[in-house]
Amino acid sequence: MRSDAILKNDGMRVLSEQLGLVEAERFIALMRREPFDYTEWQRNLFKDTPLDKLLRDAQAYRDSTVK
Repeated sequence: MRSDAILKNDGMRVLSEQLGLVEAERFIALMRREPFDYTEWQRNLFKDTPLDKLLRDAQAYRDSTVK
């Protein structure tokens, strides 16, 4: 298990790589500004997405990141 400091660093790196630094900071500000229940959000995130599409998307992502 990674330490809190490493997890925060890795999380910020991923957000910055995917969103860019400005949008990553904006995302963090949005998350802090309003009440947010991560568990509820996660339950609903893919509820309308068929399992086979999630699997295909995950495999495509994996294939695009493996070098």
